[in-house]
Amino acid sequence: MTRRKRRKVTPLPLLMAELTFASWETIARRSLLMATGRCSRREYDRMVSEKVAAAMQSARRFAASGGRTGIPSLITPFRDRAAANASRLRRRRRV
Repeated sequence: MTRRKRRKVTPLPLLMAELTFASWETIARRSLLMATGRCSRREYDRMVSEKVAAAMQSARRFAASGGRTGIPSLITPFRDRAAANASRLRRRRRV
C-alpha cells in the first residue's frame, strides 16, 4: 500500500492574510475594469463561478474528512482562486 503525500499546511493567520490581500487586489482591479467599462461578460461570470467552485471544493474536503478537516484546508480553495485572479488581472493588457 502506498503512502499519501501530506501537503504542508499553511498557518491560519498567514492564510487569512494572503486571502485578504489577494481579495483586495482582485476587487480593486475588477472595480477599475467596471468603472472604465472594460469588464467583459466572461469576467462577470468568473466572479460568480469561481466562488461556487471554491465552495464546492471546500464542501468536498469537509465531507471526505467526515467533518474532521481543519479550517485552513477549507479556506485554501478560496485563497488559491483569489491569488490566481489577482495574478491574472495583474498581467491583463491595458487597452
